[in-house]
Amino acid sequence: MKITNSIVWDHRGRVADGGLGQLEVRITIDRKSYYIGTGVKCHKSEFVAGQIVNCPGARELNERLAIIYSKVLAYVNMCVENNVAINTEDIRKEVWLLVDMQTDRPSFIEWVEKQLPMLNLADGTVKHYLPLVSRLTDFGKIRKWQDVTVENIVEWDAYLRTLTKPMSDARRKAGVKPQHLGDGAIWNYHKNLKMLLNRAVLFDLLQQNPYDRLRGKFNRGTKESVEYLTEEEMRQFEGMILPTGSPLDVAHDLFIFQMWTGLSFSDAQAFDINDYKWDGHRWNNTGERIKTGVPYVSSILPPALHVLEKYGMKVPKMNNADYNRQLKALQVMTGIKTRLHSHLARHTFATYMLRNGVKIENVSRMLGHTNITQTQRYAKVIAQSVRDDFEMIEEKIKQGNGR
Repeated sequence: MKITNSIVWDHRGRVADGGLGQLEVRITIDRKSYYIGTGVKCHKSEFVAGQIVNCPGARELNERLAIIYSKVLAYVNMCVENNVAINTEDIRKEVWLLVDMQTDRPSFIEWVEKQLPMLNLADGTVKHYLPLVSRLTDFGKIRKWQDVTVENIVEWDAYLRTLTKPMSDARRKAGVKPQHLGDGAIWNYHKNLKMLLNRAVLFDLLQQNPYDRLRGKFNRGTKESVEYLTEEEMRQFEGMILPTGSPLDVAHDLFIFQMWTGLSFSDAQAFDINDYKWDGHRWNNTGERIKTGVPYVSSILPPALHVLEKYGMKVPKMNNADYNRQLKALQVMTGIKTRLHSHLARHTFATYMLRNGVKIENVSRMLGHTNITQTQRYAKVIAQSVRDDFEMIEEKIKQGNGR
């Protein structure tokens, strides 16, 4: 086994000319290199022959580098002497513990709290990140940077599975048993934490995202039953006559607009006709979803265009809570059994397109899904609907033949 060690400057080559780059200890084991961050940064011109020169505080910084470098060497030598595998994760734990003691950078929890306002997330998305901080705080084992390990994330997953869903006092008094968080809810915690850790890696606060070693470890959960309006229910809903300008009328128009564009509530509320181009037949646009930043393709079909024309080529504004309240009332008025809510319009758009022969790849682009797997659950619903129709026909054949 051939092992070499050195200190290098910005090995990823991310720093622009004149910028500060991080110094890292490079461990090369049989031609494979591993990098351990030191928490020390300097300009390229200030790093010469493994030392920081010609900058304020150079002496203190070099002392810190020497301590960290010696710790790395001591660990590597210990592994060689005892003929055990070199675990770079253990080295990072030791080094970052030292870095945390020598710097005044915020703890991991504090850093997460400061990042949330900087993520440019829609209000509806931010609310899914806020519980993350309290869950991590309550868990108590992921507070500092050296706590961000594969082992602790696996333990955090186990902790999340002990938690129960919020329940109203009325349901509690009625003796309803609390339910544990489902796979979908737990997956969202992991998804949000993973995104923040990727951000930390980007800023050189972490060497590696532990989730990179946990691919496939956590179950995302399945949503086989997708609710949507049938074409008959779509016509029933569209045919409602309501007092012009009333909250019910506005919610009705907004739902129709979503139902014929596939836009989410936040994307629909941010709609601007100036983003669209007229091709002689219809308005078209390739935009990015507010929630995910994923590109989507949108065209304004006649029912959606009718709504826009009614409001001066704008989408009516309404907050999500009021919107869902009005939809609940509209459901009662129409007698539609499916619960009406803002995201149902998007489900209805997807299933309508698939039922009418639009390719699943194109529907995925229309919805702005990150991958086609997200769209396939709609195809499963259609497939089940087709099987149900076959069963109905089979029963009629049997009845007609007296079998």
